[in-house]
Amino acid sequence: MSHTGVVQGSNVRVLIYLLFAIQLISMGAMEMSGPFWPVHLRGLTSSASVFSFASIAVYVGPMLGIMLTSAFWGRIGDRYGHKWMMIRALAGLSLTQLGLALCSDIWIILVLRFLQGAFAGYIAPAQAYGVSIEAPSRRARLFAILQISTNVGSLLGAVVGGLILDYATFFWINLTASVLCAVCTVVAAVTLPDVPPVKKTRASQAPAATSRTDSPWQGSPLRSLLCVMGILLFARMLPQTSFSLYVSAVFEVSNSLVGLCYGLLALGFILSATAWSRYFEHRTQQQTLQRILYIVLGCIALTALAGVTRNVIVFVIAYFIWGVLLGATTPVLMALISKSADSSRQGHVLGIAQGATQFASIAGISIGGLLSQVYGLQYTYLFVCLVYVLALIPVIVLRYRPVNPLRT
Repeated sequence: MSHTGVVQGSNVRVLIYLLFAIQLISMGAMEMSGPFWPVHLRGLTSSASVFSFASIAVYVGPMLGIMLTSAFWGRIGDRYGHKWMMIRALAGLSLTQLGLALCSDIWIILVLRFLQGAFAGYIAPAQAYGVSIEAPSRRARLFAILQISTNVGSLLGAVVGGLILDYATFFWINLTASVLCAVCTVVAAVTLPDVPPVKKTRASQAPAATSRTDSPWQGSPLRSLLCVMGILLFARMLPQTSFSLYVSAVFEVSNSLVGLCYGLLALGFILSATAWSRYFEHRTQQQTLQRILYIVLGCIALTALAGVTRNVIVFVIAYFIWGVLLGATTPVLMALISKSADSSRQGHVLGIAQGATQFASIAGISIGGLLSQVYGLQYTYLFVCLVYVLALIPVIVLRYRPVNPLRT
């Protein structure tokens, strides 16, 4: 059960909107520097090999840090409260961004980026805190709202970062991000109420002989759900590194149209995620998986179309609709994962889920870049299509596998 009794009525809605705003601003602050790290790093080294390594590591480093530590921070949050983990993460973002603003050594920058992921990792505790105050039936909507805030923040942050870089230096991007994260830290500390951690049931405190069955993985669909979500995210990230090259080479369009195509995927997600969450809100796990099966089939058709078409209008429309369908994947699956875990382990399980998404993203980006180099850009979306076909297997297995009722 959640702690909705601690926060009643309209106050819950206010707090969810506050979580949305904090996540939008803090994630937007982080993305202010996102598109411009290669530009900054190019000026810090004359070595082509060092630059090539650093331009990848500066993005993979934070993801690796989150992947390695999110489950640990989740356990701490389950024990001491997720609000403190949010404050810890926001303070970590602020301090590491300040360090990045003051640092000009390329290797220290890479270390700080890794530490940023390892000691910050804001999204998982924000999700766990939201679960602790929101009704279980509305978790899909909660995850959709929080993911929308991340996507909107990413889009706005990149624009603001570009404006700052047009009129100032990279130092001011990171310093501004540090100040914004510091403000979010204070707002979270002052305005969000403390929600006491959920006490474990007697069964979970039983002797070792019986506590093995208390594992969050025992008799639950968590592994299968994480597998489905990981494969879907892996497919989504495959074209990440080669996207601009693919669109420019295949359709011979301007950079502005390349940017439009890229933004349409996020726009489709933003416009559809809450509608999808309401659609799935009161459906059982089996009903949800049946419809996700249809979503995956739709993704197969759209990515196959994107891979074979040479008409840029068709590609743009397919990309937007693909983004609309993606709004029914990660938030809905995260809600199922949350419902499949005991309330006293939300931080731990959501931390593992966050680590799994980072691993899938790293794998997708890395393997996507390798495949485009080995086989050429023209097969980019056909590989994405094949991965979606692979995703059908765990979805079908989970759909027809008898499972215990979801825990709320």
